[in-house]
Amino acid sequence: MKSLIHNSSLSINHSHRIKTSSIDAYNRQNLQFVTNDAQFRLSSRKKCKLTIKSVLDSAAIDEYFGLTESDARNPTLSSSFRISRHRKPNQTVLEAQARVCTGPTQTKPLTEEQAFKVLDTILRSAKGELKDEEEVSKAQLGAFFAAMTIRANVFPEPTQWSEGERRALDAYWPHLIRVLPSDIIFLADPEGSIMRLGNSIGPQYVGNGSYEMRLVGALREILAGGHLGYEEVQGVLKDVLPLKLEHGTTGTVSESLLSAFLIGQRMNRETDRELKAYCLAFDDELGPLPIADVKSLTHYGEPYDGNTRFFRSTLFVAAVRSCYNEACLLHGVDWMPPKGGITEEQMLKFMGANTNITPPQAKMLLEDEEVGFAYVSQREARPSLYSLIEMREHIKKRPPIASSEKVQQYVRATGKEAIVAGFYHEGYEEPLLMLMKRRGVHAGFVVKGEEGALSMTTKSRSLNASKGLPVNYCSGFRSLTTSPAYDVDGVSRENFSFVVDPKEYGFEPSDTPRTDKSVSKNIELGLAALQGEKGPAYDRIVLNAGMTDHLLGCTGAEDVATALDRARDAIDSGAALNRLLNYIKISHKVKMAI
Repeated sequence: MKSLIHNSSLSINHSHRIKTSSIDAYNRQNLQFVTNDAQFRLSSRKKCKLTIKSVLDSAAIDEYFGLTESDARNPTLSSSFRISRHRKPNQTVLEAQARVCTGPTQTKPLTEEQAFKVLDTILRSAKGELKDEEEVSKAQLGAFFAAMTIRANVFPEPTQWSEGERRALDAYWPHLIRVLPSDIIFLADPEGSIMRLGNSIGPQYVGNGSYEMRLVGALREILAGGHLGYEEVQGVLKDVLPLKLEHGTTGTVSESLLSAFLIGQRMNRETDRELKAYCLAFDDELGPLPIADVKSLTHYGEPYDGNTRFFRSTLFVAAVRSCYNEACLLHGVDWMPPKGGITEEQMLKFMGANTNITPPQAKMLLEDEEVGFAYVSQREARPSLYSLIEMREHIKKRPPIASSEKVQQYVRATGKEAIVAGFYHEGYEEPLLMLMKRRGVHAGFVVKGEEGALSMTTKSRSLNASKGLPVNYCSGFRSLTTSPAYDVDGVSRENFSFVVDPKEYGFEPSDTPRTDKSVSKNIELGLAALQGEKGPAYDRIVLNAGMTDHLLGCTGAEDVATALDRARDAIDSGAALNRLLNYIKISHKVKMAI
């Protein structure tokens, strides 16, 4: 069978941006994704000629390509989706944050040379000698000094300050304390006891205004290695979000204090009640959730910062599962640090879909018999959390929100609901499952896919694989009742935990297709697979669709082989491809229907 991209022309000119709404002008700009006369096999008896160009034309292409130059995105590399108005962090300090703003066993103390370089950079920035991207942001200062304080107070000896860090701080602190603002001095030495010089600013600091007073009180506990209650975390988050950076705006808080709060809780390893607070804090931000009239709905929790190396298959898996009435709701963002990788929003945007879908509009797409899946951006569903993207880039390491945002329900269902989430770091599988149960879903599981994403792989495990849980490890639960599966007495659950071995189900081992942050390449692989082109991408879509059906206890998927065959049929019949193409078209129509 021919590849979908057979006879296609796909090229990128990095010096151009999309400036017109004409598809012909778009092609002249050398940003093409056109498959002239490519044939899609819709059944063994019938063929239908479709082109991506015609799909884009019918999907209100003028509105898609009628973007301002500054809003256009280059689909070759995911990094081009980064919002240009966001200021980039100072790279010297950011590299140091990558070492010290992490957990009690992962932290790597700075060498003396590194510590002197970082503190010299901070001093010169505080004195106004560094400008623009060389300036160290308040968020970076907050994260760095909070991390240093937590390490000094509570971390085990191997990850506490090195002798070189202590010598550097002894040399620079007398100069820094004269030029740093009081909120940074508080974070660096909250009790006036860490720095040998001592100070009275830290012990007396209370912040500016009622919002900061609550935040400072919480930070005193965090900087000492302590934990907060559910209501305390929610109160802080609702006080300060959405983030307002304009000086003098009501509700404005110090960026340094907020960044310290976010990274500090992650370094202390969040408790269940803290994670629940992050997860549920903004459920009511836009009012009651819409309820889709579907018999089954799976919420997909991919890491929001995307994939940088390997094929990301979830969008195509959703198109497959929708063919047999397993509705799927994907959610994420256009671009997110620290990885800044490929996301579903980038792929949908490049293919011409409307990526500004609201939860009520997603409900309509889920109920549409020609679609059955939807994507919702955090920008539309949780604007308070979306306002943190720039700060998250300056924090460097993932804050608690990076875990809790994967367990969201932007639309509810009349039928059964399930949540699937990816993870990488061992120890977060149980907290994620706890959040799923707190959501009251009937089933859920976490999977350690490649890059911490949801994609299980058919690749053989390397003999030199890292320690810990292997790729394709899954852990989850299924409810043995059809009533809402809230975590209360009398509800019975079947728990499971095992590693999926594709060879047991007839898959030949194969290397994962690499995309290396190319949105276009990821789309090529996915669309070719949905056209029926056999290979690694096809196998991964089938494996992930069929195994998800089986693990969640979906009707008709009790037997793994049957579930996999059903996924293959959805692809080989052309139904899955049609669902994706329908989504591109119909996503533009729903915004006029609400």
